[in-house]
Amino acid sequence: MEKYLIQYTKWIEELKIEIQKTQIKASISVNVEMLNLYWKIGQSISEKINIEKWGASVVEKASKDLQKLFPNQKGFSRTNLFSMRKWYEFYALSVSENKKVQQLVVQIPWGHNLVIISKIKDINEATFYVSKTIENNWSRAILTHQIELNLFDRLGNAITNFKQTLPTPQASLAKEILKDPYKFDFLNLREKAVEKDIEEQLVTHITAFLLELGEGFSFVGRQVPLKIEEETYYIDLLFYHIKLKCYIVIELKTVKFKAEYAGKMNFYLSAVDDLIKSENENATIGLLLCKNKSEIIAEYALRGTTKPIGVAEYEIINSIPKDLKPILPSIEEIERELKNSLDHKTNT
Repeated sequence: MEKYLIQYTKWIEELKIEIQKTQIKASISVNVEMLNLYWKIGQSISEKINIEKWGASVVEKASKDLQKLFPNQKGFSRTNLFSMRKWYEFYALSVSENKKVQQLVVQIPWGHNLVIISKIKDINEATFYVSKTIENNWSRAILTHQIELNLFDRLGNAITNFKQTLPTPQASLAKEILKDPYKFDFLNLREKAVEKDIEEQLVTHITAFLLELGEGFSFVGRQVPLKIEEETYYIDLLFYHIKLKCYIVIELKTVKFKAEYAGKMNFYLSAVDDLIKSENENATIGLLLCKNKSEIIAEYALRGTTKPIGVAEYEIINSIPKDLKPILPSIEEIERELKNSLDHKTNT
């Protein structure tokens, strides 16, 4: 029964993704036509000002005339026309193959494009966020959140042994989906928080947690039991990844990474492969989330394992409203409590 529920959860997630893809196709086609028009207007304004030297004042005049000609159509304000010029110049003057870039950027809403060009200066970083918005169907708020949390520099940074333990196509994709560090800005931890407290918070805020994990993750369960002979072992968090077609075991550690964690994770992955994974699914992947790590120790520890494992850090970000801060513990106090609690467990 338990295995059926896990498989059912995975199947429903697959159906949800297909339905969402269908729902957004119609809105994308309308958006593309409008943004192709904005691109042409931006290009024309840029050429008039930069090549024909008409001066920037022509934009205000054009705005008034276009609004008179099309009184029922929005988008021709002076501010928006300048934004069209800035948008066009940001991409077209930065790359030689601007036709490819145009085909990419017109697939996301205008407001999303404005967020990107207002917050990012590098063309590669900008196109990264455009591609991720298309891939994940991000809202403008989520896009802004991902930019502010610097997803571009974190994605694909986890230490892994995927090249040695996975087939090449799967190894590349698995490496790409893992981040380092993971940033948890949605937790509300109090007093003696240990691993189980963080687990509870992550499950309570599962939508935010899934957003931080990235596209394709489906939550299966917390403290999932693995019955092996006379003993039962519990894995912290179990997910399924739709694209990788495999289970992902996540273990949380509130301390620095230790080499022995890799051995225990290797054991869990072997058990999940035997007890839960079906024959047509790929090998289960493990992710060790630690408070911090030594990259050298992590690399040495993973070198001796046979199962695919990634090691990354997590950060608990203090994003609590200012008026609540005086009555809640600081990040430093939380970390101190975590250490004291773990020390107490070790001594007893």
